[in-house]
Order: sequence, then structure tokens, then C-alpha cells
Amino acid sequence: MKPRITRIIFIIAIVAIGALLVLAPDRAEQEVAEGDGTEWTCSMHPQVRQPQPGDCPLCGMDLIPVEQTDGGEREFSVSEEAKALIEIEVQTVVRRTPDVELRLVGRILADERKVSRITAWVAGRIEKLHVGFTGQTVESGDPMAEFYSPELLSAQQELIGAPSDAMRDAAVRKLELWGVTEEQIAAVESRGSAESVMTILAPVGGTVVEKSAIEGAHLMRGAPLFTIADLSTVWLALDAYESDLGWLAEGQPLQFTVDAYPGEEFEGSISFIDPVVSVSTRTVSLRADVPNESGKLKPGMLARATVHVSGASGMGHQGMAPGHSGYAMATATDDDSPPLLVPASAPLITGRRAIVYVEVEGADLPTYEGREITLGQRAGDYYIVLDGLMEGERVVTNGNFKIDSELQIQAKPSMMSPEGGAKPAGHDH
Repeated sequence: MKPRITRIIFIIAIVAIGALLVLAPDRAEQEVAEGDGTEWTCSMHPQVRQPQPGDCPLCGMDLIPVEQTDGGEREFSVSEEAKALIEIEVQTVVRRTPDVELRLVGRILADERKVSRITAWVAGRIEKLHVGFTGQTVESGDPMAEFYSPELLSAQQELIGAPSDAMRDAAVRKLELWGVTEEQIAAVESRGSAESVMTILAPVGGTVVEKSAIEGAHLMRGAPLFTIADLSTVWLALDAYESDLGWLAEGQPLQFTVDAYPGEEFEGSISFIDPVVSVSTRTVSLRADVPNESGKLKPGMLARATVHVSGASGMGHQGMAPGHSGYAMATATDDDSPPLLVPASAPLITGRRAIVYVEVEGADLPTYEGREITLGQRAGDYYIVLDGLMEGERVVTNGNFKIDSELQIQAKPSMMSPEGGAKPAGHDH
């Protein structure tokens, strides 16, 4: 038995020696990696820190070395391999006229400047109606109703029997104030007798949009009879968000559609912007004048409008010199030069601060500097830059959150920590 036990012990010793020979190089490499002070991190989880290479304990990706750099306190440097893994992308800051498209919703209204209301100037009774229904179209001077009034009859008699020019003029003035036309007054004088019934004539042409008069009804002074609206021009009432006000100006053209005529586009121009913002909706009412000679647009229709804004719009604005537009208001430039534009994905915005990471030219490694900038209006997929960048500089548009996270870990100034801070303790995974 002893020779057999000796043989088994010998085999175990040989296996142990082989294992030590296999593991020795790996342990040596690990000791070297730990000895040179290099830290390893994950490109997707920069909070991971390990003293040796391996796999990320969170996602399984290969760890990459953390580049040691003596750059500024707002700078971050990576190797080309790490840049590819982090998927850093940059774009150039350009000076260009922005193109903005605003979409608004509203409804068609009658133009209040072309709405006339006919009321009873004196008490009386409607003897006959010439307009029998709402929606009827009338021309200026068309008969609307036959009206009997003792006061009108008495005023006609005063006109006919006036013993002096002064009393005649007083009678004429009274009849004119009661809505009697010059032609009707001349007819009374020519005839030499008063009419028991006077005809109420349409003061303007248009569409009868309201009818309160009823045949045979007795009316008090001031009672409403008809409302006539000239719909050859209508209003388009719209609501715009407060944030879009910088792009809007009186005189700007717009296009819109209505459900009644799919595929057909109508045009108008902004004629009024409400000076007051709605507290509840944070919107501003605006109005556009729209020609409607065809009569297709009806008050009450819903409309979807589009306002295209660019530096070439060249529309006027209240309080501004001709040739300026909503574009000029939004850019806030002192001259006519196009503004600086930065892609909307580049700024990291928190509260009142906006941070971008600018590519540092001439660096040995890909290096990015954090910089605080001042933003203007958003213009589609871009922001207007008012301060902090120069034309031609390249900013990070993808991977900026990862860069910012790394700076936070390094206790350098970042989006959430503008003054930097204490370096957080490492994680033992």
C-alpha cells in the first residue's frame, strides 16, 4: 500500500506545480496592472472603477483604461478606442439663417370691422319682413322690413309743415338720427305727405347672420332686428405658445387648411397679436386677415395653420423698422448677419445654465472642454447661440452626457456641479 500512496502523492504534486506555472503569468500581469496605478472603467457605465482589466460587472463589456491627463479642470481626454466606444460625435457651429415652422390651431370668425347691426331707432311695430331667414344675402340699400312708428309719422309731418328753414333742418336731422335715409326724406318732401310705414334698408351688403325681427312684433327703442356681416374678408383666430412669440410678427404670411376642403390651402397674414398672455394656458391670441371672395370659408370652421419663419421673410413688426420680422426678434442681433446655430442635442440644459463640450484643437488625444453658453430661441433642430461659442468650433452632439458623468466622477466642474466637488468613493465590484 505504501508504494501506491507514494505514487498518488507524487501525481498531486505534479498537478499543483503545473497549475502554479499556468497561473503565474496572469498573476504577474495583474500585479503589473495594479502596480502602475491604471484604473479601468466601462464606456457605458463610467461609475465603474477597477484596478485591473476585465468585464464590466453591470453590462459585461470589456473595460477600458481611464486616460490620465493633465488637462484643465473642465477638460476630458480619451483614447481613440474609448472615443469610439463612447460613440462621441461632433458637429460644427455654423452661422446661418434658421428656418422655423410653427403649427397653430384656430377657427374662422367674421371680420368685426365689417359687421353691421340694425336696431329699432324708435318704438313701433314690424308690419312686413323682406328678409325671412338667417343666411340670406343682401345688397346695400335692399329693403329689410316695413316699420310703423307714431314718432316717425309725427316727424314726417313736422318736416312737411315746417314754417322756416331752421325748423325744417331740425326735422331732417331728427329723421336722419332715426335711420331714415336722405332719399327717403327727399321723397317725403316731394310727395308732400307723410307715410304711415317706413322701409328699413340694409346699410351694407353681406350675409344676414342674425335675425331677431318677427313680423307683427311690437318693439321698444333699441331692440335688435338684424345683424349683417360682410364675409368677403374673414378673420382667422389662432393661439400661439408663449415660447413661440419671438418668431411671430404682424404682417407675416401664413397658410392654413380646413376640414371642409381637404388638400386645398388658404392664405392670410397676421394682423394682430394680443399684448396679454393667458395665465391659464400660457398662450397668446393672434388674428390673421383672410380674403374670402369665393365664400368657402364660414365662421366657426376649425383651421390648422402653418407659419414659416426665416430671415428672408422681411415682414414689419410693431415698434420695429420695416424689413424686420419675427426672425429678427428671436435672434436679437444688432445687424442683419445670420445668428450662430448649435444642434439642439449639443447643450446640456439645467435650470438657467446650458453646457456644451467643445472639441479642443491640437490636443494629442481627443479632448473636450466644458463651456457654459447663453442660448436664444430654439429654431427647429437648432438653438440660437447668443454668447459662449464661435463660428467653426466643433461641439459634442452625442456622448456629451457620458463626458459630463466622467467629469462628475473626477470631481471636475460639470452640468450638475458647476464648481466641481469631492471625488466620490470607488465601487468595489
